[in-house]
Amino acid sequence: MRALLAAGGIGLAISLFATPVFINLFKKLQWGQFIRDDGPKTHQTKRGTPTMGGVVILISAIVAYFLAKFINGENPSASALLVLFMMSGLGLVGFVDDLMKVRNQRSLGLGGWAKIAGQAIVAVVFAYLALQFPDDRGLTPASTHISLFRDLPVDLFLWGSIIGAVLFTGWVFLLVASSSNGVNIADGLDGLASGSAVFAIGAYVIIGFWQFNQSCRTAVENLSACYEVRDPLDLAVVSAAIVGACLGFLWWNTSPAQLFMGDTGSLGLGGALAALAVLSRTELLLVLIGGIFVIVTGSVVIQRAFFKLTKWRTGTGRRVFLMSPLHHHFELKGWAEITIVVRFWIIAALCVAAGVGLFYVEWIYGL
Repeated sequence: MRALLAAGGIGLAISLFATPVFINLFKKLQWGQFIRDDGPKTHQTKRGTPTMGGVVILISAIVAYFLAKFINGENPSASALLVLFMMSGLGLVGFVDDLMKVRNQRSLGLGGWAKIAGQAIVAVVFAYLALQFPDDRGLTPASTHISLFRDLPVDLFLWGSIIGAVLFTGWVFLLVASSSNGVNIADGLDGLASGSAVFAIGAYVIIGFWQFNQSCRTAVENLSACYEVRDPLDLAVVSAAIVGACLGFLWWNTSPAQLFMGDTGSLGLGGALAALAVLSRTELLLVLIGGIFVIVTGSVVIQRAFFKLTKWRTGTGRRVFLMSPLHHHFELKGWAEITIVVRFWIIAALCVAAGVGLFYVEWIYGL
């Protein structure tokens, strides 16, 4: 518990007090945000606002985790290090993307396939490492068992552990790409992505702490569906460090934002969210826990699919929303930015509550 509180507090303090330093540094480097002309007109006032603030979040979370472990006299766990690896790896992909944007002064950095390639490399390395490093009980950080179907290992259907590992790697990449791009798409209004990430990643503080205090023996029925997780408390600790870092950053990121997280932060946080889901064996619950990111990403998919379908059938593309992602639709309807952000935070909190509630039911009753 001491490490948990220390990680959150240190992450908050570092992020809160270090962010102004990075704001001044990025201004001197002229790392300002480029705003697309086809976006909401109100966003043009944000042109030049320092970006790549995700660097602050990543540094704060990493330092907070290691300091908390040092204070508590403990060694870092393989599971927590994997979360930090995923967050840093995708943060690096985002950093390259952001750097290309500010240097070229355009809204596009890495090409779509280049970004996917970067995500794939990090996901493949993570998947391989997550199946290594068994503890004294033989538990590795991840498992080829998928949540909700964990009593039926992938290997049973695919005639061998090698093919099973390949499928697991593909599954991890799907989660990583979906989660990181989802947070990235939600990062369109001041404080929207960072505040929503606090709720989503905060859920894993609760889940990790619960898993640490429970065991398969405490499940009421259907014990075959119960499962053990390696390093659950340390997953809660690293989650607390990330949440604290996001909260400190949010102080400066709320409207009007003095610093944007950029792809450095959004891809990094999305990667951390996917890693936590895999390592806590709650992959399918990510749909609920990250529900707000699913919603905004879904609005983009619906918009594009409907436009292409109507253009193919009638020759003229039509739209469901005034603009996608969904938060821009409400902007064009006249909602104030802060109103949209707070209401989306409420939706994010409700989704997290539903996800954590379902986790409890699944754990206790083996559903």
